[in-house]
Amino acid sequence: MAAVTDAPTTPVRLRRSPRRSPDAVPALRSPLWVRAALATALTVVALLWLAPLAWALVTSLKEEGDTTAVPLELVPENGFTLQAYRSMLSNDNLITWFVNSTVVAVVVTVLTVALCASAAYGFSRTRFRGRNVLFALTIAGVMVPPQILIVPLYRQMLAWGMADTYAGIILPQLVAPAMVFILKKFFDGVPNELEEAARVDGAGSLRIFLQIVLPLSRSILAAVAIFVFIGAWNNFLWPFIITTDPSLLTLPVGLVQVQSSFGVRYAQVMASAILAGLPLVVVFMLFQRQIIRGVATTGLGGQ
Repeated sequence: MAAVTDAPTTPVRLRRSPRRSPDAVPALRSPLWVRAALATALTVVALLWLAPLAWALVTSLKEEGDTTAVPLELVPENGFTLQAYRSMLSNDNLITWFVNSTVVAVVVTVLTVALCASAAYGFSRTRFRGRNVLFALTIAGVMVPPQILIVPLYRQMLAWGMADTYAGIILPQLVAPAMVFILKKFFDGVPNELEEAARVDGAGSLRIFLQIVLPLSRSILAAVAIFVFIGAWNNFLWPFIITTDPSLLTLPVGLVQVQSSFGVRYAQVMASAILAGLPLVVVFMLFQRQIIRGVATTGLGGQ
């Protein structure tokens, strides 16, 4: 029997396809005129949105006599001045109002996020009889105008002795059905396998919620927190109704009362609006990435 000899083999080299850069991948693009028209429309909308803000800033830098001059001038003859800001900042109660607004907004934000996240996780993971009905009733709260609840809430706060207190200002602002809906949609997308693996290791529901679900939801929690903070900071109607003590007034309520005591002074009105909105601009500039990411990943678990 003839011996079988192994034939010499040469290594076979696999030819790799050249990698394409992302720019080289063909993509479907709109025609140039469509993109130009879209950019033009967005620019016009942005200018229309910025026009009132620019007018408020310019008016706040004018003297009171120049704000009512006819015809209206963009640049006054006497030049710009900071007199309106000096008048507002010279108010001794301004710091107190600012502190009150900060305390109320921060406490409302923390408690609202905690309550909404707990409720949303319960609706997302807990199975019980009547869950869908209860969730539908919760979401139905979005359709109830807040103005309808003013009288019942005011009478309830009076019965509990919470008028002219921080608790009376804060408690009615903790209800946020829309935030419960947003957080539930996000929790629905969190993989169940992560929780099942944690249960195998002996973790309870509270530990899973605090150490697994919440860390995975940092982006959406940050977005919800900022939305709630902005709403609590700008809230005027309820603090105006429930408080009469000057030491408990929030910034929007206090600034309006200063204007009413001195009559309509347009420069100071615009200066007060700029001062009241400045903290919100700072918050948005610091956390704009979290806001955009949270809104973009709503309903996508694990992002």
